[in-house]
Amino acid sequence: MKTTRNQNLLATALAGALIAGCVPSEQAPPASRPAAAQQAQAAGPNPLRNAYFGDTHVHTSWSPDAFVSGVRVGPEDAYRYAKGEAIDHISGQKVQLKSGPLDFYAVTDHSEYMGVLPGMLDPNNPLSKHEIAKLMNSSDPAQQQKATMLVVGSIAGGKPIKEFVDKGVMKQQWQLIQDYAAKYNEPGKFTTFIGYEWTSNPDNRNLHRNVIFRGIRVPELPFTNFDSAKPEDLWTFMEGARKAGMENLAIPHNPNYSDGTMFQTVDSYGKPIDRAYAERRITNEPVVEMTQIKGTSETNPALSPNDEFADFMISDFLIAGEQTGKLRGKAKGSYARDALRTGLVLDEQTGVNPYKFGQIGSSDTHNAGGDYEENNVFGKIGREDGTPEARLVHKTQLTPIVQSWGSAGLAGVWAEENTRESLYDAMKRKEVFATTGPRMKVRFFGSWQYDDADAKSADLVKIGYAKGVAMGSDLAARPAAAKAPSFLVWAIKDPNSGNLDRIQIVKGWSKNGQTMEKVYDVVWSGTRKPDAKTGKLPPVGNTVDVATGTYQNTIGTADLAGRWTDPEFDPAQRAFYYVRALEIPTPRWNVFDAIKLGIAPPANLPTTLQERAFSSPIWYTPTAAELGTARAAALTVHSVEKQGGKALTDAEIRALIVGKSIRIKNTVTGQTFEALYGGDGQRTLASTVGFAAMHGGGTGKNPYAIKNGQLQGSLDDGSSFTSRIFKVGDRYVGARSDEAGYVNYEVAAIR
Repeated sequence: MKTTRNQNLLATALAGALIAGCVPSEQAPPASRPAAAQQAQAAGPNPLRNAYFGDTHVHTSWSPDAFVSGVRVGPEDAYRYAKGEAIDHISGQKVQLKSGPLDFYAVTDHSEYMGVLPGMLDPNNPLSKHEIAKLMNSSDPAQQQKATMLVVGSIAGGKPIKEFVDKGVMKQQWQLIQDYAAKYNEPGKFTTFIGYEWTSNPDNRNLHRNVIFRGIRVPELPFTNFDSAKPEDLWTFMEGARKAGMENLAIPHNPNYSDGTMFQTVDSYGKPIDRAYAERRITNEPVVEMTQIKGTSETNPALSPNDEFADFMISDFLIAGEQTGKLRGKAKGSYARDALRTGLVLDEQTGVNPYKFGQIGSSDTHNAGGDYEENNVFGKIGREDGTPEARLVHKTQLTPIVQSWGSAGLAGVWAEENTRESLYDAMKRKEVFATTGPRMKVRFFGSWQYDDADAKSADLVKIGYAKGVAMGSDLAARPAAAKAPSFLVWAIKDPNSGNLDRIQIVKGWSKNGQTMEKVYDVVWSGTRKPDAKTGKLPPVGNTVDVATGTYQNTIGTADLAGRWTDPEFDPAQRAFYYVRALEIPTPRWNVFDAIKLGIAPPANLPTTLQERAFSSPIWYTPTAAELGTARAAALTVHSVEKQGGKALTDAEIRALIVGKSIRIKNTVTGQTFEALYGGDGQRTLASTVGFAAMHGGGTGKNPYAIKNGQLQGSLDDGSSFTSRIFKVGDRYVGARSDEAGYVNYEVAAIR
């Protein structure tokens, strides 16, 4: 399906959406939507589930980095903010949600030094005399920032400042975290979760997780980076808690700051991921926070060069002491879509997909309240970015990082009712979605039997569940007569934000140990038609007036719904699908800051953005028979060795490639590229036509080595791997270590 929309359902909504001159605060909510969606706030549990919006990643002054940055609001302030009240801000102003209260909230202060540093405010407390307290209270911004970096550095380095490790205080504060969550929890109206952030940062690489508890039973103290920086040890702690009746899950966040280490093919000890690791990871971490203030971790242009919307909220800095703001991380292993692709291959290798996760957004605010609206941004971490001047005018070590940040993300959850149990269970089953701040709602269902009438029905949601599965699920086994899966998509705009531009489906799949991706425009606003040659849909347009920070909802639409069938489905290939819904262009936060300051927006920053929402994926896995047949038809290391193929030794590899240009053909895609393996240990990709689209490669030099019969190499996207080269008769073939034992390359010297 392309431009067909549910006209009967949407007529009233469209009429309200096409009012010239609207700005976000004036936009009225759509009056029409699928019938099941209208039941969203009905009294009592809704079997078709309601959309609830909240934040599972919130810091207060009880987090040490927030406290030394001048933040003085605590957990109670955080809950009052989420419920719609105004709270204090370091700027001297009050901050408050413009779009109304949230449905759920989790205060997740860092477990390291939790609640200890506020003791500095007590002149009778020895902490008030600590050197960091003196730096923090200095009038010199450089000294203040030094205090922040010292505290952050101690946590990141896993080296505690002994005066700050007071377990007695931490136990007291941890109990208060529980007490405040109980005080503000109102089942059916507003939900609080008990939680904390585990702050692992080995070698300046972000591996942070938020741990969320389902109920009121929790361990005596949280697990900290000082206990261990390895995720496997955190999982052991979590598993022990669950055995004791303390149900919990962990949510990784900011993989974009991990320098490729969040979604690897090896464990924390450098060993290849096996089935046991894969099972533990997906059990403990069913959801990933893939958009927040510090960037959106969906994908990166280096990984998705054919995705015109990939370059969105890219922030890839490393928090690295004096080098903070200067060092950038690798793309490979740092983004959710790439991880979903990697998971397909790991599924083939281990029998379990460790990266079969749902997707949410949150804030990571350190001000107790998230700034989810672009026209209401007040910063992430106290004095460092708490005013327009700090964000746009002052130049500090953190300026490049702060200016790459955006407004906060939100977690969307489809649950029967607004209670801890119902919301938690939805996260566990991955029926969740992420937004970059607006409260747009997204539905996504997969089946073998949807038809066009289902997308036009007022009972779209009921049909979606009855005939298929919701986001976060696996497609049912393919019926013999089914040629391809079909999907129902539906999105409705945030009444306080921009209209919708389009709904897309992002597909990833694997073949012979390699993964590919493609983005499909499924349904869109207006009468646009894809280009006959490129297949690209023309842009929706842009009504933003940068001078006034306004836009008009005269383009786009309030509601989109449709059905899509995969036109390139192969029943022998593992695959995933997820929805990406885009708004029309609206002003970015720096436009509003510039207006407040009476200056022109900085030329180095974009002035508009297209806010978006991401569903959790739906996965397809072939039967064992289909997988076995496909593997038997392919060339593998096993089949090469059965044919008498011999792996080359180090000396034979050197004789074949060193000092020569090598033509390498990818037999899966048919693409050919050339590489020069110099005698200096550097490999140059002389031609990357087609190769970059799949691997994110470039024409720059990358080191290589030959050791233990393997060619060790890397690519510009940060991926590293080893390859074995075999001689079969008079030809040479290669197998990469990260392609599940398939032999996918033909190798030949050309000069």
